[in-house]
Amino acid sequence: MLRILILLVIGIGAGILLRGRSCVKVTKWSIQATVCLLLFVFGISIGSNRDLIDNLYNFGWQAMVIAALGVTGSIVAARLAQRLFFRKGGKS
Repeated sequence: MLRILILLVIGIGAGILLRGRSCVKVTKWSIQATVCLLLFVFGISIGSNRDLIDNLYNFGWQAMVIAALGVTGSIVAARLAQRLFFRKGGKS
């Protein structure tokens, strides 16, 4: 976990130093490609796990409930933040 945080801080520093350069504009595309690749590899690891595939129904409904609650919580938090910090009339 510490390694991840250190890499994140180094990445933030590099982003600040390279701000406005053309090489940084590639990051949006590269992030999207990396996420797609990670999802593909994750799918391969799920598909190759026989126990997980055999119990997909049991895990599936639990995952759906957790995902639905996570999305609902995110929407509620976003609405609350919008009302608290971004009021009409330009006052924040």
